[in-house]
Amino acid sequence: MLLPPSEQPLCVSSQPPLSGVIVLLLAAACGLSVANVYYSAPLLDQIARDFHVAPSMIGSAITATQIGYGFGLLAVVPLGDLLPSRRLILWQGVAASISVAGVALAPSFVFLLISLFAVGLLSVLVQTLVAYAANRAAPTERGRVVGQVTSGVVIGILCARIIAGALTDLIDWRAVYAVSSVLTVVMAVTLTAVLPKQEAPEAQLSYLALIRSTLSLYRDMPILRGRGVMAFLIFAMFNALWAPLVLPLSAPPFSLPHTEIGLFGFAGLTGALGAGRAGAWADHGYARRTTILCFLLAVVSWVFIAGLPFSIWSLIIGVLLLDFAIQAIHVTSQSLILANARGVGSRIVGAYMAFYSLGSAIGAVLSTMIYAYAGWIGVSLFGGLLGLVGFFIAASRKSENRQQGEG
Repeated sequence: MLLPPSEQPLCVSSQPPLSGVIVLLLAAACGLSVANVYYSAPLLDQIARDFHVAPSMIGSAITATQIGYGFGLLAVVPLGDLLPSRRLILWQGVAASISVAGVALAPSFVFLLISLFAVGLLSVLVQTLVAYAANRAAPTERGRVVGQVTSGVVIGILCARIIAGALTDLIDWRAVYAVSSVLTVVMAVTLTAVLPKQEAPEAQLSYLALIRSTLSLYRDMPILRGRGVMAFLIFAMFNALWAPLVLPLSAPPFSLPHTEIGLFGFAGLTGALGAGRAGAWADHGYARRTTILCFLLAVVSWVFIAGLPFSIWSLIIGVLLLDFAIQAIHVTSQSLILANARGVGSRIVGAYMAFYSLGSAIGAVLSTMIYAYAGWIGVSLFGGLLGLVGFFIAASRKSENRQQGEG
């Protein structure tokens, strides 16, 4: 049976702390890998036309990816505590590259959904890298390192929209996945070459015991449960914005091409990078205050986002505020749950991010359905409600202690 993190023996790495170059490379790899999950969002209208899918159902493309991601978080990410990192990164990267190629070659919508499920399942390489970085970072710098690596994730998510839009306008939506398939395998080989060669597995468990120990974390870590609910809400908000956004922007009166729609990712990127110090705020004891204020900021952001039918600038301001709030809460949460990981970092990250995947899937499918029946105002009310629920949950929780892991 898995002991709570506070009772587990401390695993001290014999390897030196991560250098700035390695942290930067891990952040870049995270961005490239997670982009595979999000390329489809700005391409939904093109995919729907190619496969003759109704607008109210096209959100299932994102949902299939997120369901796969959720399975991967609980079935693949825990392997980071069992297998050497270099080996795990290599096979995950190669397999992810093959699944991305499957999307590019999809002959039918059903085949596309299956391929996107596989993309999600294997793109959890991102969380393997985050857990690796947290495990190797010095305790006093863990929040900062996690924040820097996680910033690469958000950059990848947002730049995916820019790249996907540009390549689709220049060539075709399938070209996005063809190029990414090549880049993904190059990334995996590069990481395998530069990461330390001597790494011993941190857990001596069978695979089934490893999965059971992952599920037991929900029972043993109150802070994981609490922060997981917040992850569900913030990523439901994230996809409530980005999944249906291409639909009003590509239609009259805007009728924007995919390249210009993708540029809205810059607004989100600016906001997300502005939250890069959230991990340091958590290191200094401001986790609860940061979370409460950022949920409130998220609610305010939806007021601006609701102005889309009348003003593009209102949308830009809202995107900037929302992505700042989401990234700050996410980095704060990961800093807290990984504060005393002690050899179970991959399992904790997988268990936490399962909430993210569920929230992303539900946010994507519900927001596209709401848009089909209630327009952009309906989507904005949905997003604002999610933020309001998060605000009340965060405000009602007692102070979170990084040392004891209580929530």
